[in-house]
Amino acid sequence: MSAKPRQGYKKRNLAVLAAMAVIAVPLYSGWSTPAPEGTSYISPPSTVTGLRMLYDLTYLKDGEIVHEQTILDEQIRMIREAKEFILADIFLYNDYYDTEKYQYPASTRRLTDALIAQKQKYPELKAYLITDEINNSYGSELNAQFRELEENGIRVIVTDLGKVRDSNPLYAAYYRAYFRHLGTGEDGWLKNPFGDNGPDVNLRNYLRLLNFKANHRKVLITDGGAIVSSANPHDASSWHSNIAFQFSGEAVKYLLGAEKAVAAFSGVQIEDVEYRPGPTEVRPDTEVLVLTEDKIRDKILENIKSAAEGDRIDLGMFYLAHREIINQLILAADRGVEVRIILDPNKDAFGFEKNGIPNRQAAAEFLEKSGGKIQVRWYLTHGEQYHTKIIGIHKKDETVLIGGSANYTRRNLDNYNLEADLMVTVKPGDPLAEEFAAWFDRTWENRDGIYTGDYSEYQDDSLWKKAVYRFQEKTGLCTF
Repeated sequence: MSAKPRQGYKKRNLAVLAAMAVIAVPLYSGWSTPAPEGTSYISPPSTVTGLRMLYDLTYLKDGEIVHEQTILDEQIRMIREAKEFILADIFLYNDYYDTEKYQYPASTRRLTDALIAQKQKYPELKAYLITDEINNSYGSELNAQFRELEENGIRVIVTDLGKVRDSNPLYAAYYRAYFRHLGTGEDGWLKNPFGDNGPDVNLRNYLRLLNFKANHRKVLITDGGAIVSSANPHDASSWHSNIAFQFSGEAVKYLLGAEKAVAAFSGVQIEDVEYRPGPTEVRPDTEVLVLTEDKIRDKILENIKSAAEGDRIDLGMFYLAHREIINQLILAADRGVEVRIILDPNKDAFGFEKNGIPNRQAAAEFLEKSGGKIQVRWYLTHGEQYHTKIIGIHKKDETVLIGGSANYTRRNLDNYNLEADLMVTVKPGDPLAEEFAAWFDRTWENRDGIYTGDYSEYQDDSLWKKAVYRFQEKTGLCTF
């Protein structure tokens, strides 16, 4: 064999190896990236004072749409009472939407004004906002309300999502390796994807958006206590149905520690604050855990698995697609656990019509594999969303409630998104357990209004959609 063919063979091999490296190295990097330090957190068991459940509900009564709103009002009240410290960690914090088609309350404006007013009233007050880069349209320009906050001495911390794991490495790994260095810039020339009143964006902003990663937490901490919520103070989210836990006491200290970790890997050190719980008596027979990221999943699964015949699980959820949770709920029903699930029909998203994935496919699986033992109802939305994320496990000797920002999906629970939930364990008959049960039964049974409808209203047995749903959940190539 001559030297020339041999050289050509070597060149082809090198080219093949180089191409394999170009493909494989980013994928390996994407799959192997660890979660940022301080995330995937579970607090020591702690005590609380003043614990209560909050909720927002949108429903139909006597032919009219009714909005019951409490969460944002309580957040603003806490801000107005703060004298030393405020930290908010909020996923959606903007007023971008299609103003020609819709009109929403100025929820973001209310929160911004409250923060600024309190900082002006108490100039020494330490105030921080941790948020997601979605509110800057992924690098297009600084949100105008963020500028106001900064100008008034409130530190705005945009989470460094480059430190967060890639939930869809088939795309994000290559973005991280080959496009991230291009930056984003503020030279917008394309329509903002979130509303006509948002700043114009460029192609690099869209490329960054397609990573579909987020700091998805909804937390407020002040020197008076904390709220862990499923709700965003976001104009276009104003009418969503949501839940929250409001509390003070020892657990706030651990929640603050989890938030300081996010600020730290985003380049900001939160000043040390000594949280001092108020004079309220510690709540008896109550144990609280602060959970973030995959620790939320672990505790959900642990409590579902421990539910026995005669126990009851009540679940209200915006997105439900996590394979392990679905399987364990089916097994629980087979053991004789009563399982009731209220789901958003996944048809509405800020003026866009959705195709029902993943909830309609998950619901079909529940009915089929449990032989009808699992009961599913749809929350009947009217353009808004059933944005609730909470589970209640009622056992013979205790009731466990887990709620907060986390949807039950791979992205939310497997250490990709940043999430924050509270787990509360109380004795049966505890006022909080009774309050949760009354809230759930009210919507399940349509007491004093129309909240939910039968499974048949949004039943979808499409094999094609089922295949798409399973592929999206497995790969992360989706928004849920």
